Amino acid sequence: MTGQSQSEMTSTMDQTRQRIEHLHGLRQFCDPYGSAFSMTHSIEEIHEKFSSIQGETHSEEKIRTAGRLMAIRLHGKAGFGDLVSSTSKVQVYFKQDHLGEAQWNFFQLLDVGDIIGVEGTVFRTKRGELSILIDVITPLSKSIHPLPEKWHGLKDVEVRYRQRYLDLMVNPEVRKIFLLRSRLISTMRRFLDDRGFHEMETPVMNISAGGAEAKPFVTHHNALDIDLYLRIATELHLKRLLVGMLEKVYEIGRIFRNEGISTRHNPEFTSLELYEAYSDYEGMMKITEDVIVHLADKLIGKREVPYQEKTIHLNPPFERITYSDALRQFGGIFLSDIRDLEKAKHTAKSLKIPLDPKAHVGHYIDKIFEVVVEPHLVQPTFITDYPIEISPLAKRKADDPLLTYRFELFISNMEMANAFSELNDPFDQKERFEAQLKLKEAGDETAHGMDEDFLMALEYGMPPAGGLGIGIDRLCMLFADAASIREVILFPTLRPLD
Repeated sequence: MTGQSQSEMTSTMDQTRQRIEHLHGLRQFCDPYGSAFSMTHSIEEIHEKFSSIQGETHSEEKIRTAGRLMAIRLHGKAGFGDLVSSTSKVQVYFKQDHLGEAQWNFFQLLDVGDIIGVEGTVFRTKRGELSILIDVITPLSKSIHPLPEKWHGLKDVEVRYRQRYLDLMVNPEVRKIFLLRSRLISTMRRFLDDRGFHEMETPVMNISAGGAEAKPFVTHHNALDIDLYLRIATELHLKRLLVGMLEKVYEIGRIFRNEGISTRHNPEFTSLELYEAYSDYEGMMKITEDVIVHLADKLIGKREVPYQEKTIHLNPPFERITYSDALRQFGGIFLSDIRDLEKAKHTAKSLKIPLDPKAHVGHYIDKIFEVVVEPHLVQPTFITDYPIEISPLAKRKADDPLLTYRFELFISNMEMANAFSELNDPFDQKERFEAQLKLKEAGDETAHGMDEDFLMALEYGMPPAGGLGIGIDRLCMLFADAASIREVILFPTLRPLD
């Protein structure tokens, strides 16, 4: 029987051998990898329904439930265990003279990690713990390998990410994170649906990669004998839908960018993009505030969110500051100065930003902002009026054509959202695509390519619109108080083992 302390355990190999012997023993009586098991109550429902039981009174009705046996504690001719589901656990009580010989033999062959179904009555122990007195045990799946040591748990992050199933099994706080993520996405969907938005699906593989400045992943379609690109954004297809008179659309989907890996970047991630005809970036600011506040209210019940030893206040309106004002305020840098490539390189060098001979001025403007401004953006802050050099899809400002109607929302030094008043002038858009194409031809792999079909769509007339993108993974990081994006992605990208 397992469930001993680490010092008493034999080697992992010996434990596995013993578990296989238990498996063979079970096969003499039943199929240890059972079929469907009909439950009368989930473990959560047991706690809800029988919470009023007092003393050692047993429930009149018998219940049937199932879960993973995550602890076994022997006491002579009896034993206790913890039966665990995804969100709850209940104590189970195995008593030899109550079970009878055959069922007691089943119990002797169980190990920590086994999945079982049980039938019995609910009672409360003298110590006040709600428990099930077991009448019948039904083995459902045998765990051949011993679980990580009880007290220290599974801590190695490489093992946790590579064997996420084991991480979820032994770390209940990890299960909570991914259940929170699921609730966040479903809550966001309901919020948008209730506001009249319609969820759409756009291609993951495309003839050209567009909608953002990023290096794409390339694959090959054998039947057509063409290269295709995994999407780096859903933007250009969703805006085609605006042309097609679908006026409020969104997509929550996977995005792929062939870039580095860090605590805030994974090559495969999830984003929300939405577009609303006849709106603009002011409208997108309002909906951004509304959706984040709604998530805080629904997910955690408050608007003060603890994140990495800070308290983030999500009460609107969020602070606003222009891009150029932020550079001056936090770095004493004038945007007009770093629009010159040589001056931008000089400033970048003084900030120890690596110089890239192929990089254009927009690259340096963006990197300077990242180093100078972002460390100061802890509380929710809209940075507005982005320079045109780094905003190829945003509408120009009427009073300054070198700036755009664009904002990014930062929370705890992370970009959470990006939005525009969308550019719907096909001639202006073509000029910007051509400028991006020159950068691509000069060696910038992240520059936007030419999308002739999108230009054709704009020529048919796209209504003025606001567009918004929100990074789902980073938003999950915030609400889960997770320091790394890998903590909120079930299967993050990892270097293969040798």
